[in-house]
Amino acid sequence: MLNQRIQGLYGVTPDKDLNIGLIENAIKKHNIKILQYRRKTLNIKNKIDEAKKLLNLCLEHNTLFIVNDDVNLCEKVGAHGIHIGQEDMSAKSARETLGNKFIIGVTCHNSLKLSLEAEKNGADYITLGAIFKSKNKPNAIHCPLSKVEEIKQNISIPIIGIGGINLENQHHAYQAGCSSVAMIDGLFRE
Repeated sequence: MLNQRIQGLYGVTPDKDLNIGLIENAIKKHNIKILQYRRKTLNIKNKIDEAKKLLNLCLEHNTLFIVNDDVNLCEKVGAHGIHIGQEDMSAKSARETLGNKFIIGVTCHNSLKLSLEAEKNGADYITLGAIFKSKNKPNAIHCPLSKVEEIKQNISIPIIGIGGINLENQHHAYQAGCSSVAMIDGLFRE
């Protein structure tokens, strides 16, 4: 099952023009296990082109490829899965649309209730955070490490820590119970 591969470094692409060389170097240098394509403002044709390039790169390096927010793009390019936020479609709807062959991840901020709901509705993993102060989302809801520990005791799917995590502080998130840690700047600084 694909969700058993939810561990290790989870890279999130910067929301700017695709630099495939930078991303490939980071995948090789840091042994990125999961890559999420996160692009908010780009037309669909260009998104498809970028997503296909990233999928090929991920297949070449045995890295899971996750699309942010877009079920249609996920299906169209044959990604391994999708990550959805609380404002997007529900995990249950995503599972009904995608079936069981795709991974579904759900943002749960710092909420045990949302985490339990996501697991019940078919999510393969959840993200919690911001674990630390985040440059990319300075107003993100804070999720202290003690909350990660509490949620870990109550769910059986993997937890990915996100927000302000870098190569120096990632061990704290793993010790609290995260199976994986997500990074943007920590991996893709130009």
